[in-house]
Amino acid sequence: MTEPAPDRHPRPIRVLLVDDHGVVRRGLRGYLELLDDIEIVGEAENGRLGVEAARELRPDVVLMDLLMPEMDGIAATAVIRAELPGVEVVALTSFVEEARVTAALEAGAAGFILKDADADDVAEAIRAAHRGEVHLDPAVASIVARRVREKATEATGGDEPLTSREHEVLGLVARGLSNREIAARLAITERTARTHVSNILGKLGLASRTQAALYAVEHGLVPPA
Repeated sequence: MTEPAPDRHPRPIRVLLVDDHGVVRRGLRGYLELLDDIEIVGEAENGRLGVEAARELRPDVVLMDLLMPEMDGIAATAVIRAELPGVEVVALTSFVEEARVTAALEAGAAGFILKDADADDVAEAIRAAHRGEVHLDPAVASIVARRVREKATEATGGDEPLTSREHEVLGLVARGLSNREIAARLAITERTARTHVSNILGKLGLASRTQAALYAVEHGLVPPA
């Protein structure tokens, strides 16, 4: 029996745009719709409607403004990540404010991009989120990296608390691997991988896998591909 030919045209990344400014949504749609690997499946003008649209449409990635009426992007991100773990969120904002950056990432955002970024950078942030990777604007990355270092130092007193196995797991988290993929890579159970990740976050005083990934990058713990 002849096997079917491999799919040379993979399904495009399905994106939901959430922003309270129509001109921003139109600008993003106008550019992103020109790309073969990205499809805009819907729009919403505030966080509440964004959550409703995400529930209905089940996009791959939500491009989420942070400052919006009714429900802001941070609250909407937290709801989407809690209810729809397969949907990634990239935060989008006009300016960098440390408290909002930290809150958005702790809510589960997989990336953070500024509205004045090049259109290509926005597209790459969407692609990175879809791959399970962290993508941060350089200005945001420097803020978050500093905050992660501070929190890790506060939690550990400057001591290195991780076991050698936890170092391995942390490095794989930084490469965007899921618990299942980590388990397969290290020949352990998925439950054990999940326990390791939970222990790492607790020991380092971090709130999310995103922060753990940044910690690993800062400390040179990312293994080669």
